[in-house]
Amino acid sequence: MSDDPAPSDPSPRELVEALIHLLEVQETGEDTFLGRKKPDGIGRVFGGQVIAQALAAAESTVDPTRPAHSLHAYFLRGGSEGVDIDYGVARDFDGGSFSNRRVVASQQGRPILNLTASFQRHEHGLEHADAPMPDVPPPDDLEPEVDVRRRHAEHARPEARHHFLQPRPVEMRAVEGRHWINSEPAPPRSHSWFRTVAPLPDDPRIHRAVLAYASDMSLLGTCMLPHGLSWSRGEVISASLDHAVWFHEPFRADEWLLYATDSPWSGGGRGFNRGQIFTRDGRLVASVAQEGMIRRAKPKG
Repeated sequence: MSDDPAPSDPSPRELVEALIHLLEVQETGEDTFLGRKKPDGIGRVFGGQVIAQALAAAESTVDPTRPAHSLHAYFLRGGSEGVDIDYGVARDFDGGSFSNRRVVASQQGRPILNLTASFQRHEHGLEHADAPMPDVPPPDDLEPEVDVRRRHAEHARPEARHHFLQPRPVEMRAVEGRHWINSEPAPPRSHSWFRTVAPLPDDPRIHRAVLAYASDMSLLGTCMLPHGLSWSRGEVISASLDHAVWFHEPFRADEWLLYATDSPWSGGGRGFNRGQIFTRDGRLVASVAQEGMIRRAKPKG
């Protein structure tokens, strides 16, 4: 199937410009910001959007010479795609080297996410890396996931079909099959290449926001692989509970990045997932951890 968009679809550049616009926040007062709702959004807001907007709000209150090096977020309740999000920032700490910010994201007066982010001025220090690049096929050898989704959309439950067919600003190419492709149990490991479908501006804050946004893609599905279940088939109810990202080195989110994920444990209605993000030349640029709720859906009827 061709990669060319249908005539009615937005162009790759339009998709990426819309993503940048979505992840920006507007200052509404002293340390308060507004995150835009997704145009024509329906259903539950994507967690990566809220994380990226909260990070943008926190960064707006920190000296730009101190980039974010980590964030830790807790999802409190599901938000709506069709409602703007308010962000309040607390300036907890500004030291000689580090700054810390606390952010509460709310919709219609109800908190939906708490996020803490830490920032550091650049300095030279002890260096080592003990994270070998996984031996996987390059992205050019893999089928674009948009084509895979189009083929499998007819097997998804009706409420998930829109999600499958929606044009996306971030392209993904999976090495192994996704949990929604088949119901065969598989090891809890996954590898996916991703990048934006068009170039991004040079601002590192935009690249961090896009990586934070994309880090919520495919991660929770890793803990479902050993059980052969998929939310798209209505077999499981899932939601992110918490999410952490550590930014190690500079990177570009419009160049191919490898997202290597694994899930060492699930139980008690929860699944734990880890991720490492590598550049194509093998540098580890970010690490991710997430716990999510996973429950087998009750049969209807």
